[in-house]
Amino acid sequence: PRFVPKRAAYEFLRSREEWVRSKIAELHLRHSAEPQRPALRWDDSDSIPLHGVETPVTVVPARLARPRVRFDAGLFPRVEIYCAPATRTPAQLGATLRAALRDLARQQAQRLLEEEAARLGVGFSGPRIADQKSLWGSCTPQGAISLNWRLVLAPPEVFRYVVVHELCHRVHLDHSRQFWALVVRQMPDSGHWRNWLRQQGASLHAVLPRR
Repeated sequence: PRFVPKRAAYEFLRSREEWVRSKIAELHLRHSAEPQRPALRWDDSDSIPLHGVETPVTVVPARLARPRVRFDAGLFPRVEIYCAPATRTPAQLGATLRAALRDLARQQAQRLLEEEAARLGVGFSGPRIADQKSLWGSCTPQGAISLNWRLVLAPPEVFRYVVVHELCHRVHLDHSRQFWALVVRQMPDSGHWRNWLRQQGASLHAVLPRR
């Protein structure tokens, strides 16, 4: 809390130092045990998870000043990046795909937020789409929602769970029993998708990793 002196915060941290160090070691061990996803080769043999499904990524030659991305959600979903030979560099292709995924996440987040906020009877502002390293979403006391673009890589139910979670903070700005009861009321299977994020969430950070 803001009214607590820093001295008290440091004393609390020191009193829990052993626990903190054990958790840091646990996180390092978990990270080292995670399978590493190979870097994209941009040779039409790549794929990325999109909405929880491994989706082929192909590069299509085109006479364009700037590369653009097309998400084909047909019978055989695929991601196509159209670009001129001069812009077919790993850095440019990676930046283009990352930006397109952020835009897609923003569109889906806006739709989900509007739908779920109406169901819950709350307001919000945003969303801000970011690439948080350790957060999937956040909600300020004023109702500003921030969401991680990598949620678009996960199954749609995961994205919805995070949206419901953050909007429920508009009613309970904590993680009290009342808060969790509200989350379950709004999304009865939320516990399943919360566990999915705990177990699989780290793999989403291996896709187009942060620099």
